Amino acid sequence: MSERLAVGIDIGGTKVAGGLVAEDGTVVARARRDTPHRSKSPGVVENTIVEVVSELLDLAEDPVVAVGIGAAGFVAADRATVVFAPHLSWRGEPLEANLQRRVPVPISVDNDANAAAWAEWRFGAAQGETHLMMITLGTGIGGALLFDGQVVRGKYGIAGEFGHMQVVPGGQRCECGNRGCWEQYASGNALVREARSLMTANSPVASDLLDRVEGDPMALTGPLITQAAQEGDPTATELLGEIGQWLGVGIANLAAAFDPGTFVVGGGVSAAGDLLLDPARITFRRHLTGRGYRPEAQIVAAQLGNEAGLIGAADLARRDA
Repeated sequence: MSERLAVGIDIGGTKVAGGLVAEDGTVVARARRDTPHRSKSPGVVENTIVEVVSELLDLAEDPVVAVGIGAAGFVAADRATVVFAPHLSWRGEPLEANLQRRVPVPISVDNDANAAAWAEWRFGAAQGETHLMMITLGTGIGGALLFDGQVVRGKYGIAGEFGHMQVVPGGQRCECGNRGCWEQYASGNALVREARSLMTANSPVASDLLDRVEGDPMALTGPLITQAAQEGDPTATELLGEIGQWLGVGIANLAAAFDPGTFVVGGGVSAAGDLLLDPARITFRRHLTGRGYRPEAQIVAAQLGNEAGLIGAADLARRDA
């Protein structure tokens, strides 16, 4: 009996990652392209998606029944239109229709965090959980809710955009247009921004980070900071701890509003593991309303890594096919 394969595409601020996904969640083939700079037209990004999908379709040895797109942005309730993407140049973009004209397999579009949450519930860290919230830490912060086996998308499809909760009135300017959004304090961009500010100030505590990029602060990336922390650099560890503290504050607010059983933290920044999550857990407990008198949600690392979004997008699309 042949496998019902599906293609999953995860579109982030920096990459388009794709996978050919089997029914048990296994990724049997992969393809990846860099995301064109946000100033380029939406058509350029769509061309990149089509390249990745076409490569994967050519690699498939069994029938591909669907293509699922996980987009980093606000996806309308029709699961076809990207209303707004802070890190890409999509504004009311009819993504499904544009891609369907060029791809010979049924396409569905969803928010990338919704897709990641679905994957972790089906195949990863949250199997069996009835009330799950997903936090994805990458270029920004994505989020999703999955209650009783259903993704909660909201009336207009835009539920779960936790990264744009205001946590510091009048704070850092966010790409969404507001100030003080959570993702300005607990994301990959925030981590790199804080590290670069120490480096450009010629702070001696940033000497190890400067050495790693040969004195060029603009060459610093989140993974380099994580690597430095894992190798014992105290400044990198402190920077990750600060991001973790902000993460814990936001999770405590979400627990007060939604009372889930599990928070799954994924995305590229979550590769730091307990260097990030231990400060988050400590701060969460300190800020949780009713602490000491209520059950506490667990905060766990995603198990599927950076591929959760594409696995979930594929599985959701196969489910709809």
